[in-house]
Amino acid sequence: MPTTATTRQSTATTLTHQEHEVLSAVGCGLTDAEIAAALAIPEDAVARHLARVLGKLALRDRAAAIVHAFDCGLVAPSHGPQRQAASRRQATGHSGQAAGHRQTAGHRQATSPVPRAVVRRACAPQLRISVLGPLQAWLDGQPVDLGHLRQQAVLATLVLCPDRTVSQQEVLDGVWGMEPPMTNVVPVYIYRLRRILRTGNGPHPVIQRDRCGYRLAPGSVEVDVTHMEELATAAGAAERAGELAEAVRVCSQALDLFRGEFLSGLPGPFAESERLRLTERRLALVQRKLDWQLRLGRHAEVVAELWALAAAQPLNEPVAAMLMRALYRSDRQADALTVFDRTRRRLADDLGVPPGQMLRQTHQMILRGHDAAPGLARTRS
Repeated sequence: MPTTATTRQSTATTLTHQEHEVLSAVGCGLTDAEIAAALAIPEDAVARHLARVLGKLALRDRAAAIVHAFDCGLVAPSHGPQRQAASRRQATGHSGQAAGHRQTAGHRQATSPVPRAVVRRACAPQLRISVLGPLQAWLDGQPVDLGHLRQQAVLATLVLCPDRTVSQQEVLDGVWGMEPPMTNVVPVYIYRLRRILRTGNGPHPVIQRDRCGYRLAPGSVEVDVTHMEELATAAGAAERAGELAEAVRVCSQALDLFRGEFLSGLPGPFAESERLRLTERRLALVQRKLDWQLRLGRHAEVVAELWALAAAQPLNEPVAAMLMRALYRSDRQADALTVFDRTRRRLADDLGVPPGQMLRQTHQMILRGHDAAPGLARTRS
């Protein structure tokens, strides 16, 4: 992975002046319409510029562009877009107009509900840790070897207990369970992790100790699960503001952070319980996003995802109800009724219970040809 300095240089030499402006505004979390207004260009031109940016920088999507804008310094926390030196050289002769654009973009960034969470996350500590998949860490942009699995499990315990001290006994119980080590190895692992994760030349370690135990130093680490929860909160705020399309977009960004089996291979009861918790959290976010898409009328768009989710969760009645609703609204009434029959049989065979009220109401709606859907249970952040 390239360092920040290398990334900044590559961005400065690869992108045109207008593409720099678009990337900066995207980094602030602005929509295409807001960027078009800020830069005084057509909205379709914004989409073309962004597509070229993604292609030139080999970025997967808009969320990756936001992260890149912070990583390369185009956007600074609490200050909006920042102009790099190379970008200034490209902008010779247009500085007055560009400054106006930056000022407008910075003002919109301050008033938008979503960029605020993104900017807070992007204070860009030198150390990043990911737990929404196999445990991984990067120091100054470079991957870090975290040692053997027990040592990694100790770190995961601290990462997933943010803002509080974890006692040595909690670490032992969470990582070793009913088979504690013969020697006092926790301080040894903490010492090794401190050396591995040391940032800069400062005297303060990333892992702090007090009389009660250990904790990560506040603000010293950027953790993907924290960013995920910030995005989930922002999506909920967008829903409450009546902006369902924005809620779907931001929730999709949160879901993009999940990248495989959580804490893959890590031993101990704590890692196992966190795997279950994060699996449920992801499922709740998926259901929220799909519910919002249905409320927006995007029925055909979500059918394939709902089919896959229903296959993975055959006893999940809210998912079955959403799939039935999506199929019915896509003129597939017979398929919707088939979903009900299949779910009813699975509930009877596996749990010995009949369908719940939500599923029955959805079934009756389809049989009667009603256009209004029953209320679906929603998970709040």
